[in-house]
Amino acid sequence: MPAARVPAMSGALVEFSGVGKTFANGTVAVDGLSFGIGEHEFVSLVGPSGCGKSTALRMMAGLAAPTRGSIGGALPRNAAGMADIGFVFQEPTLMPWARVAENVYLPLKLKGMSRKAAESRIREALHMVGLADFHAAWPRELSGGMKMRVSIARALVTSPRLLLMDEPFAALDEMTRLRLNDDLLRLWAAQRWTVVFVTHSVYESVYLSSRVVVMAARPGRVVADLPIAAPYPRDAEFRLSGDYATHCRAVSAALAGAGAAHG
Repeated sequence: MPAARVPAMSGALVEFSGVGKTFANGTVAVDGLSFGIGEHEFVSLVGPSGCGKSTALRMMAGLAAPTRGSIGGALPRNAAGMADIGFVFQEPTLMPWARVAENVYLPLKLKGMSRKAAESRIREALHMVGLADFHAAWPRELSGGMKMRVSIARALVTSPRLLLMDEPFAALDEMTRLRLNDDLLRLWAAQRWTVVFVTHSVYESVYLSSRVVVMAARPGRVVADLPIAAPYPRDAEFRLSGDYATHCRAVSAALAGAGAAHG
């Protein structure tokens, strides 16, 4: 299947233009990857395992460089060339020897901010994720969902303009996952970040997103870019609606078409 034609976005926060990534062992992870992320969008990347979703996210964060093509956009960078980005990984990756507040403090510590100066920002970040009363807890005392909330608070404490999330809720039970989906949308609406969210779940992608970008199997490329034209805020009623089911079918069909073409 040829790559989908995705028009350039004027003033996009992040813009992938013909991006390819080949690893040292010769594996071509993505090729001809082109799409844009607009201000305050919530965009999910979906596709089969190994299609380059996480690779795309890491390149967006500056953790990996493209082999060819370019990644541009209007996302501001500091004097050191670092973009204003927060990253939430699939695993919480908390420091077990540090209390919750110290885990959240880590990005500010790396930026050279003193613990005293960071105190109000740490408490605000924990309040945003509903863990204000757990600042002194140890990671071992937290449930899986609470650990992920700490990981999100750690990403938010720097007040990023772009939040990248790599399957953050994949390992959680369904009830916790649904609750965190709702909490994430509430924060997104209130804080007005831009979010790029990697998931394997069609249902999660449709519930959260203003757009779903569907990628084909390796080498990864965009095969569909689907707007989810449903109003926010979204709730359990939306999950039961015919509109939700229609969007889920459209994303599922795009995934099935990409897989059939690859096969």
